Amino acid sequence: MGLKTLLVLADGTVFEGAGFGAGGETMGEVVFNTSMTGYQEILTDPSYRGQIVTMTYTQIGNYGVNEEDIESAGGIRAEGFIVKEACEVPSNWRSSMGLTDYMKKYNVVGIQDIDTRALTRHLRNHGAQMGIISSVDPDPRSLLEKVKAHPGISAFDYVKEVTTQQPYTWDEGCWKWCAPPHPPLGGEGKSGRAVVVYDFGVKYNILRNLAEAGFRVTVVPAHTPAEAVLEMNPDGILLSNGPGDPERVTCGVEAARKLIGKKPVFGICLGHQILGLAMGGRTYKLKFGHHGGNHPVKDLATGRVEITSQNHNYCVDVNSLGGQARLTHRNLYDGTEEGMRHVELPVFSVQHHPEAGPGPNDSTHLFSRFRDLIETGSCAG
Repeated sequence: MGLKTLLVLADGTVFEGAGFGAGGETMGEVVFNTSMTGYQEILTDPSYRGQIVTMTYTQIGNYGVNEEDIESAGGIRAEGFIVKEACEVPSNWRSSMGLTDYMKKYNVVGIQDIDTRALTRHLRNHGAQMGIISSVDPDPRSLLEKVKAHPGISAFDYVKEVTTQQPYTWDEGCWKWCAPPHPPLGGEGKSGRAVVVYDFGVKYNILRNLAEAGFRVTVVPAHTPAEAVLEMNPDGILLSNGPGDPERVTCGVEAARKLIGKKPVFGICLGHQILGLAMGGRTYKLKFGHHGGNHPVKDLATGRVEITSQNHNYCVDVNSLGGQARLTHRNLYDGTEEGMRHVELPVFSVQHHPEAGPGPNDSTHLFSRFRDLIETGSCAG
């Protein structure tokens, strides 16, 4: 049993539990994720910068962690972790470390033995909000004052914290059974179309799927000017996922505005939102966001319903784009916008995560659609 640890939300709600992972104190926006597996990918996803993640599945950590299933080089990116029960005895042939030790390694504070169902219901009813986890301050009033003093995650540009500082190339494919982990691809991956990826907090699985689709991949920092990317003469450009409020990522919006119409563009999650802002539209924040691996999304062109992986707090109001783009996907849980394409130019984007990691693989065909868009100029389904 860990140290007595408190979780205090900005509205004054208090949960008492036991600490796991590192001791100490951490603050962030508290959200919940409905995935039953993939906690390592979730924790290492740069999109969770600034957030404390609650897992709705009851037991987390039962298969440990390994060195292959990471989504970024910086280790754990989430600010904190909340679970019902953290498994201390993992069992999996790929496991190299337990979850608790993994969190200690990256100095990440967690809390367990709380009613995560009650917490999730509270967030659904009252919305995602700032919270603090502490094993060093036992006074709820003191912790509440610290939370209320925080300006909220919309006050920060977290992309600056998670983007690469130097360009790099990528040629590793997806993990396959009975094969070396993420092996470098051969001729197809190195002789195919060239794509430049803007790293706003890119997940490695996006890069793996681009390599699998035959692309030669170069990743550039978020602040890279559009002119520098155009000088590289890529066949296409991908705007990646990432954390925080898209309106804070002014460098990305400016670059996207200059790239639209010059090269085929594919946007994912934050990249989708950046495209919407670059076209003069608006974004809005969801009450408690979409985080999980079980969201049904309908492709309006084909009528196909795909179960998708999701991790976002903001959406693009496609109606605000003045007819420049057409809605292509809709979330069947709440009707929110999940995708769009430009009515004239080779530009399309989705709000969900076609690379999954964790999550279902229903939408991985979008990487082939991007390749077809580059080769034919059409992004039809």
